[in-house]
Amino acid sequence: MPPSLRLLVVVNVYSPDLGGGILFSDLLEGLVERGVDVTVRCAYPYYPEWTDKTGRNGLAIHRYEDRGVHVERLGIYIPGNPNSLVQRMVYESSFFFSLLRTLPGSRRFDLVMAYCPLVGGVAFGAVLKLLYRKRLWLNVQDLSAAAAAAGGIASGGIIGKVLESIQSVLFNRAEVWSTISPVMREKLSPIARHDQPVLLFPNWMHRSLEEAVQQFPRDPNHRPASPVRLLYSGNLGTKQDLQRLCESLRSSDVDFIFDIRAAGSTARALREWAARGQDDRFQLSGLSDEDDFAKALQQADLFVITEKSGSGGSFIPSKLVPAAAAGTPVLAISDRDSPLGAEVIENQIGIHHTWDDVHRVADTLAGLASNPNYASWQKNSRKRASYYARDAVIDRYYRHIVEVAADRSPSADDDE
Repeated sequence: MPPSLRLLVVVNVYSPDLGGGILFSDLLEGLVERGVDVTVRCAYPYYPEWTDKTGRNGLAIHRYEDRGVHVERLGIYIPGNPNSLVQRMVYESSFFFSLLRTLPGSRRFDLVMAYCPLVGGVAFGAVLKLLYRKRLWLNVQDLSAAAAAAGGIASGGIIGKVLESIQSVLFNRAEVWSTISPVMREKLSPIARHDQPVLLFPNWMHRSLEEAVQQFPRDPNHRPASPVRLLYSGNLGTKQDLQRLCESLRSSDVDFIFDIRAAGSTARALREWAARGQDDRFQLSGLSDEDDFAKALQQADLFVITEKSGSGGSFIPSKLVPAAAAGTPVLAISDRDSPLGAEVIENQIGIHHTWDDVHRVADTLAGLASNPNYASWQKNSRKRASYYARDAVIDRYYRHIVEVAADRSPSADDDE
């Protein structure tokens, strides 16, 4: 690869933001290690708390270098209510217009990678392609229109159709698409108008969390006891619908401890609900550091992941990775044909329920200690973790980036 290959990545969240932010920064640092000159244009830290975490969010552009990555932080409107359609539209458009200020310094890049679900970043990538004829790679972590509908922001009707049309037009400006799960790839294929290749890159566990999980290994012969220990950790918004599961469990007399570590737009509402119920089985707190999370995975009987019915794609598969690496079986509540449902069912790494039978989760927990499949779920989880190996995925990213930047079609992957 020529040492001058220059990659511009446009994404709203970046380290220290959690969830995707940590993962995206880990990818870019890995590409730098492989010789790519990487610049990322992103917002100031705000997620998943939806608040200005540095006090610097505004008009100024902050440029600095972090672990070899050239970082450009830009101001963005942070909605007070992320579930408001008007505020979300301002949020999306503010990122786009903020990015437009960087146009004069954008001609130098060989390839632009724009992340979705924030359409404002994809729109900026489309502008760069139009003005400077830059190759554009669309990296789809979620479908914006589907995410808005699942969150109740734009459910059906004219607004939903308009969002889908805008999304389709912008997506089709990109020559190469990639996404995170086979189910998402199937959903993208009908949108493509120019036979764009849709590459598959599963998300993975970033390096520091990988080290934490290795530091606190789980007993391979772990067996659930009473009380059953449940763990939820991550973003909490309308797409997760976690309170619905909690309400169902509260109506049961099953002996469990549900350790919920969350931040996000509905985290406060769930805490208030738990406080009103005064049920000691629910233990709610904010997100913990990686060592504490790894310890909790070590001790949990089930790692809980919920996804509201109709959500479609989403980041959800990435939440599976730490649990798989630790060997902690998953309790998933979602549509059967979602990426989450497909992953759990096909690889037999835990228990899957749909929302139609969420009332049966209590019975599942009551019989967990005697479930003969528990040991195989742990074994299957560790086996599946190899699919999400960090270095292997980043190596593939690197190879395809070189090909696309050189105006070559991405080569086939045996592991896709």
